[in-house]
Amino acid sequence: MVKTLSAVYENGVLRPLESLPLEEHQLVRVTVSDASDDSADSWLDHEYMASVAAIQESEPTLEEVRQILSKIPGNLSDDIRAERDSRG
Repeated sequence: MVKTLSAVYENGVLRPLESLPLEEHQLVRVTVSDASDDSADSWLDHEYMASVAAIQESEPTLEEVRQILSKIPGNLSDDIRAERDSRG
């Protein structure tokens, strides 16, 4: 589960402002940011970034991409010209 939520810091403890589906004593990872922080970081979708980081697939190599692209029939330049010409 990846979730971004607000919490209050009281007496040395972070208290979430909404309930969480966690078991008692469950270990979690917490990232803390000041709510008044007005940087570009506040515009990032941290839940999405965490879900992407959790994907266990390896990235394709440049050679693998070239091999896959080489199997596409036709010529991209010709396709672009044909589409441009069809517009008039």
